[in-house]
Amino acid sequence: MKSLVDHLSQYAAYHRDPRNIVSHFIGIPLIVMAVAVLLSRPQWAGVSPALLVMLASAVFYLRLERRLGLLMTLLLGLAVWFGHTLAALSTGAWLGWGVGLFVVGWAIQFVGHYYEGRKPAFIDDVTGLIVGPLFVVVELAFLLGWRGDLQREIEARQV
Repeated sequence: MKSLVDHLSQYAAYHRDPRNIVSHFIGIPLIVMAVAVLLSRPQWAGVSPALLVMLASAVFYLRLERRLGLLMTLLLGLAVWFGHTLAALSTGAWLGWGVGLFVVGWAIQFVGHYYEGRKPAFIDDVTGLIVGPLFVVVELAFLLGWRGDLQREIEARQV
């Protein structure tokens, strides 16, 4: 299994332009929320496909690193709560929110990659779809001055 640094370094190679990184701060959370909304129906005793995907994702993140995994689990839990809340709306409202967030999120992503001049990372490696949300959280941590050790390791591989 690839390490945290392996995954983030590979993903970062596709995301060097600051405008693209900013687009990911908006687009990826919208896509994560959209997936949570759209997978929140049907539910069996409160268990939805969204919850199952969240738990599988949490296992992936926790295996990479416990601290970031716990943070990602919390954030994904909030997304699933949001998804379950919107899934309780009428079918039209639920679909409108889910599809709307999904389309807007991806549109923002593709604008960012236009500036980058490079295709999205998941085109070459489908794991980019699960690494993307982690990348956004880690980039925010870097902006806040946290995890300099991790930032240096990733940047050393970008040479």
